[in-house]
Amino acid sequence: MKVFTALYGPVDAAERARALRDAGADGVATFEGPHDVFAPLTLAATVGGLDLMTNVAIAFPRNPIHLAHQANDHQLLSGGRFFLGLGTQIRPQIEKRFGAAFDHPVARMTELIAALRAIFQAWNSGGPLEFRGEYYRHTLMTPTFSPGPNPFGPPPIYVGALGPRLTRAVAGHADGLLVMPFGSKRFLHENTLPAVRDGLAAAHRGPGEFAVIPEIIVSAGSDAGAHASTRRLLAFYGSTPAYRPVLAAHGWEDLQPELNAMSKRGRWQEMGGLIDDEMLHTIAACGTPKQIAAHIRDRVDGVSDTVCLYQPSPIGLQTLSEILNELR
Repeated sequence: MKVFTALYGPVDAAERARALRDAGADGVATFEGPHDVFAPLTLAATVGGLDLMTNVAIAFPRNPIHLAHQANDHQLLSGGRFFLGLGTQIRPQIEKRFGAAFDHPVARMTELIAALRAIFQAWNSGGPLEFRGEYYRHTLMTPTFSPGPNPFGPPPIYVGALGPRLTRAVAGHADGLLVMPFGSKRFLHENTLPAVRDGLAAAHRGPGEFAVIPEIIVSAGSDAGAHASTRRLLAFYGSTPAYRPVLAAHGWEDLQPELNAMSKRGRWQEMGGLIDDEMLHTIAACGTPKQIAAHIRDRVDGVSDTVCLYQPSPIGLQTLSEILNELR
């Protein structure tokens, strides 16, 4: 099993990446949080033997040309081991935090993937750039601004998705699906995978042409206090209407509006108390390294040979090494 683990901010990113590699990680992934999503990977690219992934870079505030240059450069820096992971985020974040447009997110993401492919094709073939869509238009690429052919080829494009419409579109157009960390085995098998199969069939693609990479929240420790931050994380996700279907798959949908109301009153610390043990252990892989590995294997068996470990807070290198050894 190939395992990606979290690489946080740019400070000491190369040293951290080297330590994670030595602990047994196959790759490192970044997320769009308090730091830039690409900068840590630029530094980690100096460390050999690691795959690199944005999981995820928020797509809509960025222009496809910007994304293409960043992805192409990281493909070069890593020697062909970079994966461009994109995400839509949710409307309030895109419109209020980024000040960008969120209308028709499925169609917009589908077109953005096509625009990236057209840009990569122009660079690698030397041909003209001629992409005209509803949301993106790229019709000029002079030699001055073209990096030329990438010796490692264009980087694969993965997209994070939860809802059925976007999941089907990703299966039809992208190279892989990044399964959201707020999930469960039941939701993966009963909601996500059927949508993937529908999308592949509609695009006349086979399963071998598409990767499914689950990201699983990991909470190491045996005492109740060890999981407090994970309960708060699950409460944060659960407060968002977009994640209500995951709760509904287990009959917990009534919790979502309650958490949402608490979040609007700023009661973040209290929200974690509503996440009971059943919910905690259904959504997150908790406990000892052996218990965590067993949860992950059970969830992804027959689905994927690659996983990303989502850590509410950094796991100690020794514990992480034990988890990776158990997975293998």
